[in-house]
Amino acid sequence: MARNVYLKMKSLDEARAIVRERLAPLQSLAAETVPVPEAVGRVLAEPVFAAISAPNYHAAAMDGVAVKAETTYGASESQPRALMAGRQAFFVNTGNLLPDGTDAVIMIENVQVADEQHIVIESPAFPWQHVRRVGEDIVATELLFSRHHRITPYCVGALLTGGVFAVPVKARPRVLIIPTGSELVDWRETPLAAVKPGQVLETNSFVLGALVESCGGAVTRHPMVADDTSRIKAAVETALGGGYQTVMILGGSSAGSEDFARAVIAELGEVFVHGVTIMPGKPAVVGRVGSVPAFGMPGYPVSAIIVFEQLVRPLLAELLGQPEPARTTITVEPTRKIASKLGLEEFVRVKLGEVSGRIVATPLPRGAGQITSITEADGIVRIPANTEGIKENERVAADLLRPAAELKRTIVIVGSHDNTLDVLADQLKTARGRLSLSSSHVGSMGGLMAVKRRACHLAGSHLLDTVDGSYNVSYIRKYLPGRPVKLVTLVLRDNGLIVRRGNPKGIRGIADLVRPDVGFINRQSGSGTRILLDYHLQQLGIDPAGITGYGVEEFTHMSVAVAVLSGSADAGLGIFAAAKALDLDFIPVVTEQYDLVIPAEHYDTENIRILLDTIVSAEFRKRVQALGGYSTQNTGATIDLTAS
Repeated sequence: MARNVYLKMKSLDEARAIVRERLAPLQSLAAETVPVPEAVGRVLAEPVFAAISAPNYHAAAMDGVAVKAETTYGASESQPRALMAGRQAFFVNTGNLLPDGTDAVIMIENVQVADEQHIVIESPAFPWQHVRRVGEDIVATELLFSRHHRITPYCVGALLTGGVFAVPVKARPRVLIIPTGSELVDWRETPLAAVKPGQVLETNSFVLGALVESCGGAVTRHPMVADDTSRIKAAVETALGGGYQTVMILGGSSAGSEDFARAVIAELGEVFVHGVTIMPGKPAVVGRVGSVPAFGMPGYPVSAIIVFEQLVRPLLAELLGQPEPARTTITVEPTRKIASKLGLEEFVRVKLGEVSGRIVATPLPRGAGQITSITEADGIVRIPANTEGIKENERVAADLLRPAAELKRTIVIVGSHDNTLDVLADQLKTARGRLSLSSSHVGSMGGLMAVKRRACHLAGSHLLDTVDGSYNVSYIRKYLPGRPVKLVTLVLRDNGLIVRRGNPKGIRGIADLVRPDVGFINRQSGSGTRILLDYHLQQLGIDPAGITGYGVEEFTHMSVAVAVLSGSADAGLGIFAAAKALDLDFIPVVTEQYDLVIPAEHYDTENIRILLDTIVSAEFRKRVQALGGYSTQNTGATIDLTAS
């Protein structure tokens, strides 16, 4: 089969204009009537008018006595006025109907009871004092809400108070989602142990389905369809005449020879867009099948999410007569340079945190298949198509994915990876303040450089001084001259070679890494683990060039363990906890010290104090020790260090 080729890609603005001008007019939504309590989130199809006034009688707004105001004129402290109870003054409670002939209420605090027949007042009332008059809130026949208004919980009270108990709303836009791909398996029916290499759990339809529902739509998931043009065509044809306002074909939009969305849409209707100049999301297809808007969605989850948010969501908003949801935008400063490709608008997922009065942004992995780059992101930085990236500390805009207030409750840690940081992140969510931990894994040296640039609150580091066997101190003095810091021990941990269960290659130590039958997976340059490895290689007189895989790098201990588990490597240097987590074998090399490097200006802040209290808590220590390969005997030990 010939491969699809992106001959005439559209810019994002062009693609959005096509959705608005050529797809939105294809559909309209019918109206349906629903009870008001069930209408929250729905959009009115017609204007709604009040059936009754509220209040529908003159009501007392205070506890007191109801009077005719003119009967009180002239009352004062020097000339108190006596009124006859039951004839000129009537006791009422808040909300009571005003007795006939009265038009004011005197607060009970300002009334003196002379006897059973009389009360005494010392100041006059004025007409309608402390009275809720008929229609004060709502007047019968007045417009309560116009068409296209989205009903909120507050609206329910106004509608019911106005005597409206059912409202006409727009039907939910119906969206047909068709997952395609012979590699897909249904996680609801297939045990994880039965999933074979090359098979993929079908999840995109559930992600996109939830997004559709969050936009006010209704979702139908078609059973998974194998890579076969006729089957995909038959599935898409169910959208014709089925009352659907949109159809999404998942996983059939790239330039690959086994992607069929473009061909099927073209055969059943018309293709308007094949390829959009965005990353991720470039393979998107936009068209129609019959009179139904149709989208070919990329198979990678992040690409599919971006395409939905930029192209499908605006269509659903247009059908419902709603403005497209707008995210809050703030100014941020990237902690390092972010390169980008000319000609493609890139959506970079970032972690955010407020450090020293500015919001710093740390890029997350940019692979379109990494769903965690969305779930872990605090915001998205959009790099225009006409630039090659963003400079370090360049002030740029970021669209927030969570409330701005949470950024003040975020602790930014940059540096070496350690599994205990996941435990710490969870514990901080239960501590006072409900803090978030934004952790970026760039290696121990990368962490010290982030401290130097004032791009984080603290760094994780385990840099071995090969001269005296100490950790971190000499590096801080060298790379952070004159910078006051506190060095706090987090854990002691076992570092060694991670190998497959049963150690099939019979690896006994670092010396075996030069064997031609052993494939190695390394950590990135600048990481403490890489420095440890290079130190041992030097001690053994081993040339790194003789190690197969020395130049292949990962950024976390868990990534190293996964590489070994998958068979892409026979061994990698990492912590025992990572080996234990994936049921791998472990060959100890050294017990090392993992410290937190905290600049003095952050040490006494409330957030860092909470963090320090958390790491010495019994619950944190217990959970860390359960991971295996850790000691918390020195946890919390602090060195007050001003480098010189």
